[in-house]
Formats: sequence, structure tokens, C-alpha cells
Amino acid sequence: MDQVLLFITLGFAGGAVYAVIAASIVSLHAATGVLNFAQGSLALWGVWVVAELRDSATLVLPVGSVVLGPQPLPAWPAVALGVLSVTGLAFAAHLLVFRPLRTAPPLAQVVASVGLMLAIASLVPLRFSTDGVLAPPLLTERTLSVAGTVINVSDLILLATVLTVAVALSAYFRFTRWGVATRAGAEDELAARLTGLSPDRLAGAMWLLTGAATSLVAVLAAPTLGLDPIGYMFYVLPGLAAALLARLTSIMVACVAGVAIGVLQSILLLLSTSDGWPVWAQAGLGDAVPFVIVVVALVVLGRGIPARGALGTVRMPAVTLPGRPWRAAAPLVAAATLAIGLTSGSWRFGVVTSIIMALIALSLVVLTGYLGQISLASMAFAGTGGFVLSRATMAWNVPFPLSVLLSAGVATLVGVLVGLPALRVRGAQLAVVTLAGAVAVQQAAFANPALTPFEGNLINGPTLFGWDLAVRDGTDLTTSAFAATVVITVGVLAMAVVRLLAGSTGQSFLAVRSNERAAAGVGIDVARVKLAGFALSAFLAGVGGCLIGYSRSQLSVESFNVIVGLSVLCMAYVGGITRVSGALIAGLIAPLGVLYTLLNTTLGLGHYYTLIAACALVLTAVLNPVGIAGGTSGLVHRRTPRKVVL
Repeated sequence: MDQVLLFITLGFAGGAVYAVIAASIVSLHAATGVLNFAQGSLALWGVWVVAELRDSATLVLPVGSVVLGPQPLPAWPAVALGVLSVTGLAFAAHLLVFRPLRTAPPLAQVVASVGLMLAIASLVPLRFSTDGVLAPPLLTERTLSVAGTVINVSDLILLATVLTVAVALSAYFRFTRWGVATRAGAEDELAARLTGLSPDRLAGAMWLLTGAATSLVAVLAAPTLGLDPIGYMFYVLPGLAAALLARLTSIMVACVAGVAIGVLQSILLLLSTSDGWPVWAQAGLGDAVPFVIVVVALVVLGRGIPARGALGTVRMPAVTLPGRPWRAAAPLVAAATLAIGLTSGSWRFGVVTSIIMALIALSLVVLTGYLGQISLASMAFAGTGGFVLSRATMAWNVPFPLSVLLSAGVATLVGVLVGLPALRVRGAQLAVVTLAGAVAVQQAAFANPALTPFEGNLINGPTLFGWDLAVRDGTDLTTSAFAATVVITVGVLAMAVVRLLAGSTGQSFLAVRSNERAAAGVGIDVARVKLAGFALSAFLAGVGGCLIGYSRSQLSVESFNVIVGLSVLCMAYVGGITRVSGALIAGLIAPLGVLYTLLNTTLGLGHYYTLIAACALVLTAVLNPVGIAGGTSGLVHRRTPRKVVL
């Protein structure tokens, strides 16, 4: 019993951060209608700013830095500057990103939020020295003895602090003029404007308050939780889970739920060390908790979660139906073949990777662009295919191409399971489900030592009728035979998808995206269409994961981590999420693709890739929601209108 009490209190630090993030998400949703995926990254930035001030008295800004003195800054002045830094960053996000997207479709708001999350997280290792940095204690180091258990007083102070923050935010909404006005604007924004209130000012005030609150609690918890270059970024998932449990309406419920999730994860950590606990469940179980909670909350409470009042109906970016695929396929195949023939080493690897990534981006075009289901789990589906391929080739001796079909089939099943909540929810809430699912799959499966050995998952190269198609060791990083296999596989699948999207399947997807009730009214089985979209998208991503596995001969968790998946979403949106041609552009600029190779080998800027991708995503969402392909199509076809579906 004393161990249980100890681990309950040990969960207070993580639970406090989850709670303040959840309370901030609820508050921002009331003020802006946005589910802010970047709230954890704001906490991450504040933690590192304070750590640097206490180490070298240097105030690090996103661009530039200020040395405040020869000696490290005292603790509480450093905390004050760190909180102010995050507050300014949050307000800048409001002015530059979310204010222009106030009436944008949910897809644009979600991808901008994800882009901001990645941009801040990618800045941390670029702007700070992350090796061996510690967060010295801020709160008291006293302990209490309760029922034979030693409890840190600092954990109790953290719990009291986050509860105080939640009470203050609740009081702001209930008792202040601006808070009441924010609640009124959430119900009917147009009516709020007619009474002389400014939703933009109200939103700006809420960004300031939540930025300050999140950074304060995160900084106080950092000595207990430690410093991680990206860890706090994913604390947004338990925060989102707690916010959804509160139906995005109750700050206090969200706060209590956040603390409870932290305590539950701590207890699960204790249970995983006990005798008789399955070996495969000893890692990643706590990371799967937010996914389970999100699914339960959305399935059970999904229809009770309110949508914020808007000025009018918003639409997704327009879709141009594909036509004459053979005319476009021939020059593309010729260009790919020529690029493979003229390159070698890292450049050929980049070309082949771009082709594979174009297939994974195509899975997002199908699911998000055509069906309107915002998914952040594409690389989880790809990883499922790749990791099953390792078992199929190494343990089960399944020959190529049956090994690919089997592995992609398993990825398809995972896609359908992740897509089941889409029968109840959509938009930003579905994005939460898919992101939580991606993290759960990564931590419980890909990063699980019981399932993934230290040396990675090895993969036997493909052979067909005696022909060796593998990527062999030696001077060729990628052989011509394997490159040709990739071109043929991706080309055949892309042609099949184009034919599907140009026919009745594509029309059904677009009808569901446009209006689910209207689609059901004309006889379309909306549930079947949604699950079919998830299945097709997961199959394409699964095949892409298999090709990635073959291209590297082994897989590790880094091959399919969530940040890579979010980067692929960035590139798919920048390329043009509603166009097949956008997938091709996304492949060229995808991680480890042609653009990355150019940045890394020629310009020496490969370590800036994630930051560039994230900033490009935010700019595209704000300035050009249709992406590069859409913008180019508009210029080329300005005088010759094509059939466009909204």
C-alpha cells in the first residue's frame, strides 16, 4: 500500500502538466474554436528558456539571444522571464497564425497547429545545447512521511498550483466581463460582434493567459520530470484526452482529469514492474492510456462535445477530379527512370525515397483530401506494414510480393481499427484520435524492447523468379533493380488509386466530405465509405512502409516515429492535400527525399529540415490552403476552367 501511495504522488508532476495543458486547451477552444496541438510545445520552450537562464544568464529567443549578465540568473527571475517569453510566443502565434485562420476550415487550423507544434519543437535542439543540461530544483526539497511513505512536498505544491490556475481560469470565464464575453462569442460569434465585442481581442487575451499558465506549471515540474528536447511536445496528448473528457466545456473537470491521467500512468508503471506482468506490456503501456481515453471520450461523449459558433459555413479546399491518368503517367515514369539512371549513392537513395514517400502522401490525399478525415497516423500505418514485413521475411519466410501484401493487409486492419472513431467524430477531434493512436503504436510496439530488438528489425531483401531485387551492401546504396521495383509498385498503385478516385468511389468520398447527412440521404452508406477510405489509405501507407523497410534492410522506431509522420503531413499539405499531383510534390520534399538530400549534402542544412517543413506548413495553411499543386493548377488553367468539386 505504501508503494501505491508513493507512485500516486509521483504522478502529480506529470499530471499537473497534463492538467494545465488540458485547462488551456478548453479555454482556447472556448475563445477561438481551435484545438491547440502546440500547447505542449509552448511548455517545452518555456522549460528550456528557464534552464538556459539559470545556466548561463542567456535569454534565448526564436531568433537571436540576449546575455543578461556574467553569472547565472537567480531562480525566480529566470522563471519570470521564461513565463514572459512563452506568453509573447503564444500571442505571436495568435496574431500571425490563428487569427488569419479564424474562419478557415478545420483542416487548415489543425495543420497550422501541428506545424506550430513541430516548429517550436525543432527550434529547441537548434537554439539550446541539450546535452547534459539539468533543471535544478525550484521548489522546496522537504519531504513528509505519510503512512510510512516519503512524499515530496514539491509534488503537493505542484498539485495546489495547477488547481489554483484552473480555479483562476474558471473564475475569469464566470465572473469577469471579458470572460463572459468570450463565452457569449463561443455560442454565437456574429451576435457577439453585433454587441460591440471583439472576438479577436478576447482570443488574444486567452492566448496570453494560457501561455503564461502552461509555462509556469511546466517550469515548476521540470526538475521532477527532467529535460527532454521533445518530450513536453507530446504531453499535449494526455492534455487533449483530459480536455475531451471534460467535453471541452469544464476547465475544472479537465484539470482533475489531467491529474488523474498522470496518476494512472504512474500506477501502471508500478504494475509493469511486478512479477507476472507480461514482458511485452512493460513498455509503452502508459503512452497508450491517452489513446484509449480519447477513443472512449469521443465515442461516448462525441455528440455532446460542442462546436464553436462561427460566422458562416466553411468549406474544405476544392478538389479537381483526376482525368486522363495515362497521359500524365508516361512522362512521370520516364522522369523517374531517368533520375534513377543518372544518380547514385545518396542522391539515388533520395530519389527512391521520394517515390516511396509520394505513395504515403497519396494515402493522405485519399483520406484527408478526398474523404475529409483528418489523419495524423499515416506513418503508424506505414510502420505497421514495415514491422510485419520483418516478421514475414525473417521468421515466416513469406516470399515477395506475398510478404508485401500480407504486411499491407495487417496495416489495413490497423487502419480500420483507428478509423472506427470516425463513425462518431470528425474534424479536429478525429485528428486527436489518430495522433494519439500513432503515439500509442510507436511506444507500445515499435519502441517496445520485447518486440523490437536493439539492433532493429532485420528484413530479407526481395527476390522474384530468381532475380535479386534487394538493396545490397557495397558501392550501391540503392541498386537499379530495387529502384525499378519501387517505380513499378508505386506506379501501379497510383494508377489504380487515380482510377478509383475518378469513378464512383471518388464521388462517394467527396459526397461524404461535403455533407454526411446529404450523402446518406441519397443512399450512400457513410460508415462503409469512411472505413473503406481508412482501409485504402492504410493499405497504401503499409505498402510504402514495406518499401521503406526493403530500402534499408532493417527498421527501428526512428524509421516511423511520429515526428516523421507529422512531417509527411506537412509535405502533403504543402504539396496539395486535395490533388494527386500534390502527393508527387510531397514526395520530392518529404523527409530523406530529394529536397532533404539537397539540403543535407549540397547546402549542409539537413538539420534544419524539420523546421523548414513546419514553417512551410504554417505559411501554406495561412496563405495558400490549396498547396503548391493547387496554386500551380490555378495558374495553368486560369483560362480553361476544369471540373472542380467543393
